[in-house]
Amino acid sequence: MRALVISDTHGLLRPEILPLARTADVILHAGDVGRAEVLDDLRAVSPAPIHAVRGNVDRSPPLSSLPETVLVELGGVWVYVRHDLKTLDLLPTEAGIGVVVSGHTHAPRLEEREGVIFLNPGAVGPRRFRLPVACAWLHVGGGTVQVEPVVLER
Repeated sequence: MRALVISDTHGLLRPEILPLARTADVILHAGDVGRAEVLDDLRAVSPAPIHAVRGNVDRSPPLSSLPETVLVELGGVWVYVRHDLKTLDLLPTEAGIGVVVSGHTHAPRLEEREGVIFLNPGAVGPRRFRLPVACAWLHVGGGTVQVEPVVLER
């Protein structure tokens, strides 16, 4: 199973994301969607289920009704999505979570702590500072996870 992990679109769905979305089995959006049309446009090009959480800029309907967190099982692995990692409200190891996905900082980051993968795919919306425009793939199957970072622009 291939999960496309994106975050911080801030209302901009870059054309480079569309071919990736077409081949995804599932799409995870870690918040700061910015405009409902971003999710509509993803649905228009991809039959994959989309799981999106509310970010700090998603204050107006319909985005304000997005959940703060999503817990989804992918290929035998529990994946927990929350926009801001600083507001993590559980202990992933105790909850049986294999991957924690977050956004907010716009900086790609991948680390493993106590057997849990923490992934911030970076941001695919408007460029911030000198950070790359980036997302990631999660390759999940048989209870294992491989992360493939994707840099769209440096």
